[in-house]
Amino acid sequence: MAFNQGYAAYQNSKIMTASPAEITLMLYEGAIKFCNIAIMAVEERDIQKAHTNIMKVEHIIEEFQGTLNHKYPVAKDFENVYNYIMQRLVEANIKKDKDILEEVLGHLRTMRDTWKEVMRLTNNGTKLS
Repeated sequence: MAFNQGYAAYQNSKIMTASPAEITLMLYEGAIKFCNIAIMAVEERDIQKAHTNIMKVEHIIEEFQGTLNHKYPVAKDFENVYNYIMQRLVEANIKKDKDILEEVLGHLRTMRDTWKEVMRLTNNGTKLS
């Protein structure tokens, strides 16, 4: 019990001290984790667990959608990608379709890896060269 409380405090501290770029990376990592759990749940025919974790991914994508800054033209491209991923997640949830979830997982990993590269090139998102 004490370990769990200590870990929760550590995680909370990690989030509270993270830069916006690091929080974005954490969200991508979370979406990937929940998508993997949903895939395993579909394989195990655990419908509720699959639904719960697909919904977690959807909530993260909704967060990304809500934070888009539309003063930059690239925001429209991200909006289109996020809308597509949301459509696929809804379809995967209705059908409990592992293949669709694996497709989404691939997109999430690509976006996460691209974000990591952006962070590397911009000194953790703090400056543009």
